[in-house]
Amino acid sequence: MKVISINIGQKQVQQNKGSEEITGIYKYPAAGPVRITTLGIESDFIASKRHHGGPDQALYVYGEGDYQWWEADLGRSLEAGMFGENLTISEFESAGFNIGDFLHIGEVTLQVTAPRIPCGTFASRMGVEQWVKKFRTAERPGLYVRVIRAGSLTAGDAVTVERYSAETISLIQMYRDYYEKNKSEETIRKHLAAPIAIRARAQLEKELNALYR
Repeated sequence: MKVISINIGQKQVQQNKGSEEITGIYKYPAAGPVRITTLGIESDFIASKRHHGGPDQALYVYGEGDYQWWEADLGRSLEAGMFGENLTISEFESAGFNIGDFLHIGEVTLQVTAPRIPCGTFASRMGVEQWVKKFRTAERPGLYVRVIRAGSLTAGDAVTVERYSAETISLIQMYRDYYEKNKSEETIRKHLAAPIAIRARAQLEKELNALYR
């Protein structure tokens, strides 16, 4: 595997359900080395910091294998960055990962924390009818990562995977369970035992507390 493209978001206005919104989902390939910090790429524009960014969702990663699947499904070519990802990686399909898995890319180390949950902003960007439902059912969510070791990345850098050895869950199981409204205590605790993203942890702790009311 290798980095095909490093993509940086630019502030842009788009129409979403009849209203204008500011978004950073429009990401374009960068030329030359890019510095990766614990909060991602400094120049990457993030409009909704309530839902995006932060130390546990510092970067969003999508893979060549997932892109190829979508190109066949949609019947059109898709440029790197189209899904709003910061890193596009070859020979990579997000469904094969577990929470906690590591990606080693040159001097940078990343750790998988959560799947991407589709939203209206993403749907407007794609311009595909019922995109949120379509993306959910395809189960090719891409993955959010935290930065364990910062450094510089360049397109073409090799990527190696190190599997997380402690208790965890698969990325796809976390994705499916997100949509389950009545999770069992066992399911919630299994999620909480894994190194999941802060936002997901806060929501699950709220759901766990609700079970005892």
